[in-house]
Amino acid sequence: MEWYESEVQALELAQAGRDAGERPPVFYGSSSVRLWETLAEDVDPRVINLGFGGSTLEACDHFFTRLIPPARPRSLLLYAGDNDLGDGRGVDEVFGWYRSLAEKLASAAGPIPFGFLSIKPSPARWGIIERIRRLNEMVRLDIGERTSGYYVDVYSAMLDREGGPRAELFQADGLHLSREGYRLWSRLLEPHRNQICIQ
Repeated sequence: MEWYESEVQALELAQAGRDAGERPPVFYGSSSVRLWETLAEDVDPRVINLGFGGSTLEACDHFFTRLIPPARPRSLLLYAGDNDLGDGRGVDEVFGWYRSLAEKLASAAGPIPFGFLSIKPSPARWGIIERIRRLNEMVRLDIGERTSGYYVDVYSAMLDREGGPRAELFQADGLHLSREGYRLWSRLLEPHRNQICIQ
């Protein structure tokens, strides 16, 4: 986890300067969150971005206590998991880290809205697409049973008519989202705006 330490410390420092009375919506996860530079414009100006580059679900679980409770979130939206699978970790193992994080959130923040953005079908990870589908389905079933939990299916909308990934939604590396990809995600989040920005 040493690799993430400098970014995590920078996020901690940024949180320390916030108004103690704020209870923002929080987006948490890997570089798909961190690189969402238009997040405030696309979703809500109050959203706090606590993504850190290259992070795994394991890392999100590991650093949860340092990053999420101090942010005092009114809601949490999580995107993580594809880096774990890309590193060769097993689906059941990654699902275990998701469940650990979900339990930490319930303990630390109570029944606030907790959403999971499904793992995207990126061209760079097409070789492990069956494992991505399996993990998405496991999380979908689990989070639907949790108080205030919800699942956001971005996976389906990112496929073309032939069932492959839509190239225009990704940068040239075939992994990170293009501006059009983020526009799509913001549209898919629109039905969940009341959960994200709950008063």
